[in-house]
Amino acid sequence: MTNELHINSAYIRMLILKVRAIMVKEDVVTPDAGGNPTDDEGPATLQESPDDLTREEVMEEIEGLSPGQQAELVALMWIGRDDGEPAEWADLLKLAEERKEVPTGQYLLDHPLVADYWAEGLDRLGYGSMVDEVSKL
Repeated sequence: MTNELHINSAYIRMLILKVRAIMVKEDVVTPDAGGNPTDDEGPATLQESPDDLTREEVMEEIEGLSPGQQAELVALMWIGRDDGEPAEWADLLKLAEERKEVPTGQYLLDHPLVADYWAEGLDRLGYGSMVDEVSKL
C-alpha cells in the first residue's frame, strides 16, 4: 500500500473514540434562568469539569507521537475532509510537516469534526470503515 500509515490504524480508531467522547462536551454552563428548575432547559451535552483532563490527555498523547506520526494525523484529517486525495498522501505529509505553526494536538482538536475526518480518511486510504473496525475491538 503506497499510502502506508506508520501509526497503527487500531490506535487511530481508539483515538477517534477518545476525541468523539471529548467533542460531545461543552465548557459553557447554562445560566440560571430562574423559576422552577424542573421546567428549565438543561444543557444539550455534557459539561466539562475542572477534574476532566481528557482533552489535555489527548493533546499530550498526540504531542507524544513522533513528528512524522503527527503529520500523518494532520494529513489523514485533510483527506477525510476532502482537502486532498489519497494519491497525494506523500505531498500532504510533507505539507503537514512544513505548515506546523501551533502544536499539532491543538491544531487537530480545534477542528470539532476531526474524529469524523480521521474515520473518513482511514476509509479513503483503504483501511476500512470505522463502524466495521469498532465492532472488532
